[in-house]
Amino acid sequence: MSAPASSSWYVRRGKRLLDVALAAPALLLAVPLLLPLALALSLQNRGAWLFRQRRPGLHGRLFTFYKLQTMTSRRDAHGHLLPDADRLPPLGRWIRATSLDELPQLWNVLRGDLSLVGPRPLLEQYLPLYSPEQARRHEVRPGITGWAQVNGRNAISWEQKFALDVWYVDHLSFGLDLRILALTVGRVLGSHDISAPGQATTTAFTGSPPASSDQLPPLA
Repeated sequence: MSAPASSSWYVRRGKRLLDVALAAPALLLAVPLLLPLALALSLQNRGAWLFRQRRPGLHGRLFTFYKLQTMTSRRDAHGHLLPDADRLPPLGRWIRATSLDELPQLWNVLRGDLSLVGPRPLLEQYLPLYSPEQARRHEVRPGITGWAQVNGRNAISWEQKFALDVWYVDHLSFGLDLRILALTVGRVLGSHDISAPGQATTTAFTGSPPASSDQLPPLA
């Protein structure tokens, strides 16, 4: 089923106007905070403070995604990266807990790669693993925050996340976006659901089992 609001003025024009109107001043206000964070992370990570990675965006098109580099590049004696938990020092853990690592994505919003609200852009290697229904999350521009993020974030299963993403695609509206933005403030201040249970970050998606059902958790 295609998104019923796909022909609305908000989806075609208003959403982009809202993104620019909010992201531009937010990025300017964030600069005084980003500068000391960049310096501290540069000292921690031997000069590296900005994380860059190709991520799928609207219709699966790839773009360069930006975050603060909270993890170090520590490796074992064989040159392999250590587990995430061993590469996430206290500074990086705090930055993730406060979601400050997401601030560079405001530049992605201004570039048109991201929206403020939408399904989170995930790893390129996940693209062939999605079911046709799950792949519908790419029918809209990805976002810094989204319906899945305010309904469990990394504390829910991949199947639940994707079901919530597709629900958002089908119900996208100005009112829903404002609701998600408001709920995001509370989630960030409360540092809720930053990582999967028992994990430093989150588990990798390896594909959904054939018998799985996309059951929605209670919605915010």
